[in-house]
Amino acid sequence: MTTRVTINGKPQALQADPATPLLYVLRNELQLNGAKYGCGMGQCGACTVILDGKPVFSCITPLAALEGRAVRTVEDLGSADKPGRLQAAFIKHQAAQCGYCIAGMLTRAQALLDRHPHPTDRQIVRHMEPNLCRCGTHHRILAAIREVAQGPAAGAAHAPATGAAA
Repeated sequence: MTTRVTINGKPQALQADPATPLLYVLRNELQLNGAKYGCGMGQCGACTVILDGKPVFSCITPLAALEGRAVRTVEDLGSADKPGRLQAAFIKHQAAQCGYCIAGMLTRAQALLDRHPHPTDRQIVRHMEPNLCRCGTHHRILAAIREVAQGPAAGAAHAPATGAAA
């Protein structure tokens, strides 16, 4: 079966079983390895991507749920050579220790900032709660998000790196 979906601004016609989790398609077929396999049950957030502007766990999101929809992955937020504003803030605040959760943290945070460019601390904390960091760098992650949210160009900083619509 073919599933038509836009991933990081590019139309894709994916040939896979409709029950296949999005995470497997991203990593194994499209070589988009930013989203990580953590728990496989939608409980840790390492696999978080943005689906139609909302964060979702790609390990439990089947391909069948994606027809005609738009997915953004961490690869769409910037690159090592040219990090996006949110990525630069994570680097500045040393938000990654082991780094395993960071792609999921970044995409969840981006989804929040896309909808609410200037969230309160409470909104940030509540929005980020589903994603876990076993290294305990939550305070650094929150500081990075807060910096972008309070920055002078916060509203303009959230445009997709590739021009994809979120």
